[in-house]
Amino acid sequence: MKKENKDLRMAMLLLAAFVLWTILIQVVDVQPAGQNGTAIGFAAFNVWFHGITGVHMTLYTITDWLGLVPILICLCFGVLGMAQWIRRRGLRRVDPDLILLGIYYVLVIFAYLFFEMVPINYRPVLIGGVLEASYPSSTTLLVLSVMPTLKYQIDRRSESSLVRKVTTGLVIFFSAYMVVGRLLSGVHWATDIIGSVLLSAGLFMLYRFAVDLTERQREGSLWSSTKSCRN
Repeated sequence: MKKENKDLRMAMLLLAAFVLWTILIQVVDVQPAGQNGTAIGFAAFNVWFHGITGVHMTLYTITDWLGLVPILICLCFGVLGMAQWIRRRGLRRVDPDLILLGIYYVLVIFAYLFFEMVPINYRPVLIGGVLEASYPSSTTLLVLSVMPTLKYQIDRRSESSLVRKVTTGLVIFFSAYMVVGRLLSGVHWATDIIGSVLLSAGLFMLYRFAVDLTERQREGSLWSSTKSCRN
């Protein structure tokens, strides 16, 4: 129970930090420093950092294509859940952590679509001549929301310590490369990346809490059933 409470507190703290960060972006040092005079929060910091990194479209293109990796991972888990559904002949017989994972991915997609419809910041550069929403960085959000679930699921399902270690290493390397690459590519303001880190971490901790809580409730139900049968 202590672990569950810790995960929930951390999730709430991170999500609250994201909400606060989003509010601050709209009120602190807001200046028309973006493309076409768009207003940018923390303008002095963002413009200074963007001046250091510059714009690297090759790096942007590479990280953009690598954004397909977490999408492929989502599809793989979707296939696994579907296979269990068919083989076990019932949605209720699918592993709860996989069902919760599907719900979690839907929440991530919802967050992405929401901020596409309600733009907070716009990119510092035009993409294909179009001014796109930039906050939070969608690629960073996708990567940092999905890659930890790969490690989490492998840790739960694989009995091989080597597989778990290799997966952990790959997840850390890929996630770090994508965050740093997206930051240095210059297609986002630095505050956009920070927002994505806070939101994705909060959502992932919420997923972990939901899995632990579901499993504890399930164990409690099984224990109660066993006790009733003995009586």
